[in-house]
Amino acid sequence: MKEKEIIRNGEGENYNYSQDHCFIKLSSHKTNGELCFVEDALKPGFYLPRHHHKIMTEVFYILEGEVELLFDDETITAKPGDTVTVPPNVWHAARCAKGGKMLTIFKNGQFDLYLKKLSKMSDSDFADAHLMKSTAAEFDIYGE
Repeated sequence: MKEKEIIRNGEGENYNYSQDHCFIKLSSHKTNGELCFVEDALKPGFYLPRHHHKIMTEVFYILEGEVELLFDDETITAKPGDTVTVPPNVWHAARCAKGGKMLTIFKNGQFDLYLKKLSKMSDSDFADAHLMKSTAAEFDIYGE
């Protein structure tokens, strides 16, 4: 990064999905793909299906509300100020019944580019399970 960049509250490239409104706070373009920050405004009923990453480390920092993180061996209820780090090859899912906000940090991941690609897809693309699986794998996201 050659110049400083300031992204204010409520700013940043954003993607408003049915369960989550994501704001890119640090693009992977600025860090040669090494780091990405996404602020997630989780809508009530948010559910992130079970998945893992082969390369990426995912860090959840809870800002508001309570987020359940589900692992094969335990379920953690994370509250504001809690940080949960998920290394590569650890299966996990997340849910937030009442809504909340978290900062998700991706080490060695380009999740922002995944969100950008999703934003350009059509309803028929989303209905194509094979396409969705291959698109996720392109960004180191592997589901069941």
